[in-house]
Amino acid sequence: MDTTTRPYILELKDVSVDYGQVKALQNINLTVRKGEWLAVMGPSGSGKTTMMNVIGCMDRPTNGEVLLEGQDVARLPLNALTEIRRDRIGLIFQQFHLISYLTALENVMVAQYYHSMIDEAEAMGALERVGLKERAAHLPRQLSGGEQQRVCVARALINYPRLILADEPTGNLDEANEAIVLSLLHSLHQEGSTIVVVTHSPGVAAQAERTIVLEHGRIANMGFCPIPHSGAVGP
Repeated sequence: MDTTTRPYILELKDVSVDYGQVKALQNINLTVRKGEWLAVMGPSGSGKTTMMNVIGCMDRPTNGEVLLEGQDVARLPLNALTEIRRDRIGLIFQQFHLISYLTALENVMVAQYYHSMIDEAEAMGALERVGLKERAAHLPRQLSGGEQQRVCVARALINYPRLILADEPTGNLDEANEAIVLSLLHSLHQEGSTIVVVTHSPGVAAQAERTIVLEHGRIANMGFCPIPHSGAVGP
C-alpha cells in the first residue's frame, strides 16, 4: 500500500518526557501517514511504552507537540484526551485488561457504552470477525490467551478508530495465536487502517512497512524494516 502521498495522521515534534531526573523521551520527531503500518522496536527502558502512552493520549509530554490529525493534543485537558481516546484511537495491550465478570461479548460492548450506544449485533459482528462468535458467552477465564487477545482486538475496533495502537500485542501468545493476530492486523491494514505496533519481536516488526528503533529515549534508527515484508501471515 503506497502511503507516501497521504496526509499525516500523527506528528511528534520535539517531544520529550521527563520523570524527575529520568529522561524517558528526548526530542522525538516522527511522522506517520494515514494508512501506514509502523513498528517501534528497542530494548526494555528505551522509551517505547512512554511513546505509546503519549501517542495514545494516556500521558502528556513534558515538551513538544503531538499532532493527531493536525490537532495538538499535548496540552488538552484530561476530559478532552478521554474523548480522543474513545473516538479516534483503538488500543490493544499485551495485558488483555478484560473485565473478569463480563463475557467476551459484554467486554466488547463496554467500549460501545463509552462511545455512544451499545449495539449487541454490532459487537457480535466484531467477535465474528476475529473468529470468536461461538465464544461470545464465555468469561475471560474460559478463553485461551490467544482468544482473549482477539477479544481485545474486537474491542479496539468496535468504534472504528482512525489509529490503532498495539503494545506488544503478541507478547503473551504462542506461535499459532501470534499468526492469527498478525493476520487480523494485516486485514485491517489492507482496509486502510493506520497501525503503530510496539514490539520486541523482529518477526512481528517485519510485517510493518517501516520500523524505528528507540535507544535511551531517542530514535536511533529510522527506515524500512530490515527483514523483507512478506505479506499477510496465515495461522
